[in-house]
Order: sequence, then C-alpha cells, then structure tokens
Amino acid sequence: MKLVTFMRKDHGREELGILREQRVLPLEELGFSFRDMNDLILRAGPWERAAMASARGEGLALSQVRLLSPIPRPLQDVLCLGLNYYDHAAEASGFSKDAFGVELAAPIFFSKRVGFSQGTGAPIPAHRDLTEKLDFENELGVILGRDADHVSEAEAPDYIFGYTVVNDVSARELQTRHKQWYFGKSLEGFCPMGPCILTADEVAFPPRLRIWTTLNGKLRQDSNTGCLIHGIAEIISTLSQGMVLRAGTVIATGTPKGVLMGEENPVFLQPGDEVVCAIEGIGELRNTVE
Repeated sequence: MKLVTFMRKDHGREELGILREQRVLPLEELGFSFRDMNDLILRAGPWERAAMASARGEGLALSQVRLLSPIPRPLQDVLCLGLNYYDHAAEASGFSKDAFGVELAAPIFFSKRVGFSQGTGAPIPAHRDLTEKLDFENELGVILGRDADHVSEAEAPDYIFGYTVVNDVSARELQTRHKQWYFGKSLEGFCPMGPCILTADEVAFPPRLRIWTTLNGKLRQDSNTGCLIHGIAEIISTLSQGMVLRAGTVIATGTPKGVLMGEENPVFLQPGDEVVCAIEGIGELRNTVE
C-alpha cells in the first residue's frame, strides 16, 4: 500500500489517501478518520491497515491533486546516517578528508532539523545568502510504526511502518565549516520527502531496491539499498539501546556515490536545476532549486 498526504487543486485542505494506479483514494471518503499521517502511524492498527489496503473506490486522478510530503511535519528531528555506502564515503573523503575521513566500523549518526518537509514538485530554496555549495543526497527513509526500546536486530523489522524517499539536501561549506553537520543539513526546505510511504509489508526485508538520482535529466546516482554498510536492523537496534525511538520517527539511511561534492571540480546546484530522487517501488521525488 502506498500512503500519501495531498491537497485537491480546487481547495487547500491537507488530506490522506492511498495512491493506486495513478489515482488517489481519499481515506476520509473510505470511512477512515485521522488528523494527519503521524496520527495514522500512531493509531492505525493491523485491522485498519488491512482494511485500507483492501479498500476500493473511484478516487481522484493525479491531475486533480498535489502530492505533499507524506509527513509534512515530522514529530521530531529526522535521524540520519552519514557515509553509509562505501563508494560515497570515498568520494566524501576526497572532498574533505578532515570532515569525512573517518573510520566506518560503527554507524555515523546525526540529526536533521525539519520544521516542515515539502513534497514532490515543491521547490528547494537555494539559500544563496548562506551557501554556494548546495548538494543533493538521495536516501531511503525508514519510518517506525512502534516505539522501539532495546530492540534486537532480529526484532527490528517488526517496528518498521514503511519506507519513503528522502533528499538530504546539504550546504557543504556549512557542513564542513562548523565541524558538525547539523546546521549545514537543517536549513529550511532541506528535507523533501515523498512521493508516498510504501508500507513495509510490500517489500521483503531488508529492502534491496534500486536507488537513483538524475540532475537536469542526467543520471548522477545509481545504486541499491542492499549496499548499506550498516543495515536498517543494525541502525534501529543500535539507537534503541540508549534511547526510545518513538513511532513516527524517520531515519534517513545514507546516500550512494554520485553527489556533486564527489566531482574533481564540483559545480553545485543552481536555481533552476531539477533534482529527481527515485527508489524502486516507492517512486520519484522531483524538486527544482529556487
């Protein structure tokens, strides 16, 4: 099942729906009532999720709606993995050995402030007053459906609600200047997500899905989520040993090779550039820099 947050083009109220065969079935019209996607994740039990998955209706054509981020307002900071593909770790070290030349034996965690996440089709603000080194990072987002506390790796899959596409937009000079990545990763508009949440029951665990990115139509990243250095079960288990990961938590699992800072003479994102981050089975997250 693919779950979306959307607005009808003839009015501006956020709604939840099921994306199916290029149409959106509004949950409210199917008899389900949730305030937003966070509320659905927290309250929808197995029976309700099964009923949603089997629901039928005419729905709305995609041309009638605007897809938003599936979780426009995450309940807390997005948790992120740094340098979690070997090929990306190598290109990052080439850009700045001081900032990125680290051991990879243990996961590298950081967080990303997200007051509001925009969806596919929405702009990425260039923040030209703060950065001239704007970059993209296509990542598999993992969304938890239950509070996770001292979870083993074997138990971790049972805590996953679903998956989405996250563009971990980054201001590279801020990321390296401050010797810590929070500011350079957390400017407004730096966390597009979408186009949907693919529920965990739709894909075998661990997900081995093609992940790729195009910039102005040119292929930049092309890998597979099965290539993570530290897998999803390890990530959830490690973090949950010392903190409770609340239901609704979004974890961005890292990006593969092909970001702009990996070039010998990088030309970073400019206004007008279109970035399309895609993951097999989930869809395309398409944004233009403004």
